[in-house]
Amino acid sequence: MNQLSWFDLFRKEQEITTILAQKQITKAIATVTELKNIMVAFSEGKSSEAEEHIEKLFENEVEIDEIRRTILHELTRQKLPSKYRQNVIHIIKCLDVLADHVKDSARNIKILLGAKIPKEILDVNVRITEALVQAAVFLSTAIEMIGVNPPQSLEFSKKVDAQEHIVDEEYLKVKALFLKYSDEIDMATLLVLKDLLECLEKIADTCADTADYIRVLRMT
Repeated sequence: MNQLSWFDLFRKEQEITTILAQKQITKAIATVTELKNIMVAFSEGKSSEAEEHIEKLFENEVEIDEIRRTILHELTRQKLPSKYRQNVIHIIKCLDVLADHVKDSARNIKILLGAKIPKEILDVNVRITEALVQAAVFLSTAIEMIGVNPPQSLEFSKKVDAQEHIVDEEYLKVKALFLKYSDEIDMATLLVLKDLLECLEKIADTCADTADYIRVLRMT
């Protein structure tokens, strides 16, 4: 059997688990999109709208946890080759870590609602979340293409890296803005903003790490 077709095998022979895996991918992307919506509402001073999106994100996170547990249970019941099973588990866990970082970001924003934050900082954070959405979408496509069109999977994994680079550049801009506005932001707010920024960077890093793993799969 073609070494690159593990996801294809997973799809054809294990339909129930595949549906669950696709659902987790969809939910993981939804949490990143929801985070962007939260950040946009937050930057526009729409606290109530931001809170609504935060609650929706938390609901998605609970569903992701439930789907992950179900998938892992299904994998123990099915007769997949150990290598394929390990690959599936690795990617599923990466998506779970991604969702955790998104949730932590949302928690930080919830704490910051109502705080006085320079618009310039908020605007850069919005751009970061926009890049994160793109990275998550590209990652989702790369995963889905592993067993269908390996070259396309590779191309989309590279697009994830490009978005991570954008996030890295914006990350440095926010760091510089912390210094620029240090006299206008109280220390407690600055600490939460810093933690938020680190969480956003971890989302990008997790997307990139998962994309790296996809490229490794093509060589095994």
